[in-house]
Amino acid sequence: MDKTIKAEGRSIDSTPSRKTPSAAKSASGGRAKLPTSTRLSVEKTYKLYINGKFPRTESGRYFTVADAKGNIAANMCRASRKDFREAVLAARAAFNSWAGASAYLRGQILYRVAEMLEARAEQFVTELKLMGLDKRAASREVTAAIDCLVYYAGWTDKYQQVFSAVNPVASSHFNFSILEPVGVVSILAGQENALLGFVEAISPVIAGGNTGIALASQQNPLCAISFAEVLHSSDVPPGVINILSGYRNELAEHFASHMNVNAIIANGDDAGEIKMIQEQAANNIKRVIIRKEAIAPDPYQIIDTQETKTTWHPIGG
Repeated sequence: MDKTIKAEGRSIDSTPSRKTPSAAKSASGGRAKLPTSTRLSVEKTYKLYINGKFPRTESGRYFTVADAKGNIAANMCRASRKDFREAVLAARAAFNSWAGASAYLRGQILYRVAEMLEARAEQFVTELKLMGLDKRAASREVTAAIDCLVYYAGWTDKYQQVFSAVNPVASSHFNFSILEPVGVVSILAGQENALLGFVEAISPVIAGGNTGIALASQQNPLCAISFAEVLHSSDVPPGVINILSGYRNELAEHFASHMNVNAIIANGDDAGEIKMIQEQAANNIKRVIIRKEAIAPDPYQIIDTQETKTTWHPIGG
């Protein structure tokens, strides 16, 4: 018989309730299952890459990136002048040890980057498809980026032999010229070919013993920031390559004018930007390399950021 208790004007049923099996399991400590339709996916957080770490921009600003259909694909950190300064400090601190590393070691590290990129190829294909490429084109771009890394890994211990020289002189001296990295290089990546263009821009710089700060494509930055994760797991020392995302028209001047940067590589054909870079770079006689269109990998891109050191040594009596 059901019993009802009258209390404070409310009718309370004292009959034990009958629990369903799933409810009973939850009450006894089991984990109740949520309907699959209510689960939210864990979206990727795209951050900066400075000194081997993944900080958010100090300004707290961000910008959105749209996919090929116009939908918001991701929120990206909008790097500031201070973020760039921190990246320059990291690159400068890493320069001596990276430039002093053997060519063999630099080649092995670049090859390791290629290995890790190939292991995560599907992730990059997915990101490129999100930006509007079909699967075949996306796969070709990822494969070309891997091949580019392997190419420069092979050149790290060969470009000195090809471009250095023993010079004939009229006096009794032994005269020879060798290449040395210029130092810290700032890199403005091209707007197209989000992955391949970025890899082609940074690979010859670090292959030659320089360190750098690269600004990802403003339109398609996803792959460049994901590539930082590949670098992070590939034995690349902290500070050798630092990657920022943000507005190019806001940061380009800092990339060109900073007094502790020795060279700048700018990919693009904007006449106004090129003029600004050349004027700002003149303040500390910074080397300027302008690439108006994509260039296939070649060893001459390594020597773009090299200086020639000539040594005279007396011989004979």
